[in-house]
Amino acid sequence: MRIAEPIAYIPLYGALYAAFGAASPFWPKLFETRALTPQQIGAILAAAMLVRLVSGPCVGRLADIFGSLRLVLASCAALAAAAAVALNWADGYWLLLPLAVAQAAALAPTTSIADALSVNAAKPQMGGKPFEYGWIRGSGSAAFVLGTLLVGQLIGPADLTPVIWMNAGLLITATCATALVPPVPPQATLHIGPSLALGEVHGFLTIPRFRVLIFVSALVYGSHAMHDAFAVIRWSDAGIGTTAISFLWSEAVAAEVFVFFLVGPALIDRLGVNGAAALAALAGIVRWSIAGVTTSVLLLSMIQPLHGLSFALLHLACMRMMRTLVPARMAATAQALYAFGQASLLLHWYRYRVFFMPDTQERPSSRWQLSVASRSRLPGLA
Repeated sequence: MRIAEPIAYIPLYGALYAAFGAASPFWPKLFETRALTPQQIGAILAAAMLVRLVSGPCVGRLADIFGSLRLVLASCAALAAAAAVALNWADGYWLLLPLAVAQAAALAPTTSIADALSVNAAKPQMGGKPFEYGWIRGSGSAAFVLGTLLVGQLIGPADLTPVIWMNAGLLITATCATALVPPVPPQATLHIGPSLALGEVHGFLTIPRFRVLIFVSALVYGSHAMHDAFAVIRWSDAGIGTTAISFLWSEAVAAEVFVFFLVGPALIDRLGVNGAAALAALAGIVRWSIAGVTTSVLLLSMIQPLHGLSFALLHLACMRMMRTLVPARMAATAQALYAFGQASLLLHWYRYRVFFMPDTQERPSSRWQLSVASRSRLPGLA
C-alpha cells in the first residue's frame, strides 16, 4: 500500500510521537509509584541513556550498510512496544531496570531513522518541489500534544498504568505505519564492507561544520532532556495536579508545533542557521533561569512557549544543515550521531543527579546548570 508523498510520513510521525507524548513525561513518575527513590530513578534513566549511546549509532549504521531503513525502524518500534507491555508486571528496581533499558535500546534509533528517511534518503516532494521537513516533524509534535493531553485525563496520582498501554499501542501503530513510507531510492542503499563503513564514519566526523552541529545540539537538547526527566516529579511534589502538568507540557509542545509549521523556516531563511541557533540559545537561557526558581503554574505557563524557540527552531536549523552535509547513503548514521551527542551530555546530568543530590532536596542548582548549558552554546555558533 502506498499513499502520496509526503503524506505517507504523517501516520508514522504521528504514531511515534504520540507514543512519546503519552509516556515520556510520566515514566519517572511511574517509577516513583513503584517505590523507587530519586537516585534509583536517576540510575534507570542514566542506564537507559548509556544504552542509547551505543544502540543509536550502531543500529543506524547497520541500517545504512544494509539499506534497510524501513525494516529496522519497524523492528525497533515493535521491540519497544513489547518492552512497554512487560513494564506492566514489573515491580521493584531490579525488574524495572532491565525493561527500561531494553525499551531505550529499541527506541534509540527510531527517530534518527525516521528523520533520515524524511530529510536525506527519500526526500519527499509535493508538486515537484521539496516538502518542508518542519511540516512533517510538526505533525509529530502535534501528535505528542494529543498523546500527553489524552493520557493526562486517564491517569491518577497513584495509577499510571494507562501510560503503559497507550505507549505500547501507539508504538505498534508506528510499526504498521512504516509500510506506508516510500522505499529508499536504490542509489541511497549502497552496500559496503565493515572496514569501509568505519572509514566513512571517521571521514564524516572530520567535517568541522558537522562537529559543531553535534556540539551545539548536544548542549541545547541535553538541557531540555534534563528538564523532561525531572519536571513532572518536581511539579507533583509542589502540589501541581496531573491535569495542570499535562497542560504545561502540552503548551510547550504546542509552541513547538507553531514554530515547526509556521515561523521556523521563515526565521532560518532570515537569520541563517547560526542566527537561528543563537536565538534558540537565548530562549533557553530565559526559560531555565525562571524555571529554576519557581513552581508557580502561572509563571511556568508564561515561559513554556519558549520551548518553540529553544527546541524546534534549533532542530530545524540542524536539519537544514544536515541536508546539505549528509550523503543519502549515510543518512541514518548521521542522524544517529546527531542524537549521540545529545545523549552523552544528558548522561552527565543524570550522573550528577544520582551521585550529588540527596533524596530530600531538589536543588535549584540543577536548573541553573541548564541555563549555563544554554549560555555555553553561544561561542560555538560563530
